[in-house]
Amino acid sequence: MLRSCVFTVCYVFMLVLRLSAAEDFDWTKNDHSSFYYGTFPTGFSWGAGSSAYQTEGAWDKDGKGLSIWDVFSHKKGRIQHNETGDSSCEGYYKVKDDVSLMKELKLNHYRFSISWPRIMPTGVKSDHVNEKGIQYYDDLIDHLLDNQITPIVTLYHWDLPQVLQEKYGGWQNISMVNYFNEFANLCFERFGNRVKHWITFNNPWSVAVEGYETGEHAPGVRLSGTGAYRAAHHIIKAHAKVWHTYDTQWRTKQRGLVGISLAGDWGEPVDLSSQKDIEAAERYVQFYLGWFATPIFHGDYPQVMKDFIGRKSVQQGLGTSRLPAFSPQEKSYIKGTCDFLGVGHFTTRYITHKNNPSGRASSSYFTDRDVAELVDPRWPDPGSEWLYAVPWGFRRLLNFVKTQYGNPIIYVTENGVSEKMLCTELCDEWRIQYYKDYINEMLKAIKDGVSVKGYTAWSLLDKFEWDEGYSERFGLFYVDFRNKNKPRYPKASVQFYKRIISSNGFPNQREVENWRRKAVETCSSSNQLLAAEEQRSTAANILRLIHDPLTSHMEMVTEIVVPTVCTLSILLSAIFLMFLLRRRN
Repeated sequence: MLRSCVFTVCYVFMLVLRLSAAEDFDWTKNDHSSFYYGTFPTGFSWGAGSSAYQTEGAWDKDGKGLSIWDVFSHKKGRIQHNETGDSSCEGYYKVKDDVSLMKELKLNHYRFSISWPRIMPTGVKSDHVNEKGIQYYDDLIDHLLDNQITPIVTLYHWDLPQVLQEKYGGWQNISMVNYFNEFANLCFERFGNRVKHWITFNNPWSVAVEGYETGEHAPGVRLSGTGAYRAAHHIIKAHAKVWHTYDTQWRTKQRGLVGISLAGDWGEPVDLSSQKDIEAAERYVQFYLGWFATPIFHGDYPQVMKDFIGRKSVQQGLGTSRLPAFSPQEKSYIKGTCDFLGVGHFTTRYITHKNNPSGRASSSYFTDRDVAELVDPRWPDPGSEWLYAVPWGFRRLLNFVKTQYGNPIIYVTENGVSEKMLCTELCDEWRIQYYKDYINEMLKAIKDGVSVKGYTAWSLLDKFEWDEGYSERFGLFYVDFRNKNKPRYPKASVQFYKRIISSNGFPNQREVENWRRKAVETCSSSNQLLAAEEQRSTAANILRLIHDPLTSHMEMVTEIVVPTVCTLSILLSAIFLMFLLRRRN
């Protein structure tokens, strides 16, 4: 643990000293591209995002019902360090504070989700509507609008009411289509006079695969080879029904838009001269983003999914494909149910063809694809084990959406990078580099003719990261989870992102380099404030431990030694960074 702290400080020093070489962009090669200086179209919307379970806390307050994540996170061994989202960022109590952070960032929009069990504790309207939950979202929406920040609202960001999981099996059951429509209709009724951008589902791929195939996420169901496909089938139908409900009952009077947010990693062929690799890379993307986008835009699943899953089902001796089929009526009902497409993107993989066995025991979503995923060891990976910084993949994915789906209106609904550190480090140069490069690739995609209308940095705050607990941090603002008040501290990336927003892009090289320098200067003083707070916290822990003779040696190490070393590391880091900056000037 102590070694991690030292490594973190060294890593920051290396990032400060590193100079990135610009290369010429060539669409047909796998190179990093040269940087493009320019601005975004007038009216481009800049935002940041969050979700209810990850930030709100107040899991059992003011009449809120249980969600599948409340139950899942309380089961020992499901979440790293057995952490939960019970209190998280305490966002339920910090609406004004957090909106003031957004105003400081000069955000045009804020993307958040409504907790279904907070306003419908059992998931069923006729059982009970929780007016205190309604009031919380009323206050949040009103406060955003008072500060000229547009609310973009997600209806489902994974927190299904637990009652619906227990009674019906959650998204394995077709009844969820009507229950979700009822919930969405209540949201349109109560909030639609002020909310004009609705997202039905966030990343349904994760809901289906990690919730009902691998069991890594709530509700923790493992139905390999069938669970993900059945859940996705019902989610797509639920999305379509909600879109039609809005279209027929609310659109004329409220004049809003309804879309869906789909996650998509880019898949790049390992060998561009290999037809098998080229086909495998497209198959990877079709099994990921295309699984949901193709029915919504074209009325049916990607042909490659139908072919591969159908063939493997026959080889397993099954009478029908494990991939459910839409009826002709359902195809026409689903097709075109998207006013805009939300795209969540973080990373890229190299893809090559791989023949997987097709025995019944080995069937799964992953083996159905017949692909192998590879990464370049040179790709930066500061945090989540799955997240490598590969900016050029973003432009390719956006162009894929343009080509495949008729150039729909796109809002980038999630894009960002985590860090995994025991030591606190607010001078997050790697995040600055990630945002700079990824946002620039998005600007190039707009030059290519892709209809991107807005960008959402993920995320506003550090928060509960699902099965990883609090071990990974995506936030622009650092949250001190050890402090019961959950104070927020700006990272250097706050200042950098704020300047991108103010300039609506990248004016010129000199100015952008100046942004980075000023951001590091600012975060050095923030680091000192946070270090002082951690010293006070450490002193309080020492006093508590002195009065508790049963405290173990390990607790003494983790609560005193590690924070103390981290605090010293932060102070040394800040001093060294200031020294470097003065030398450069």
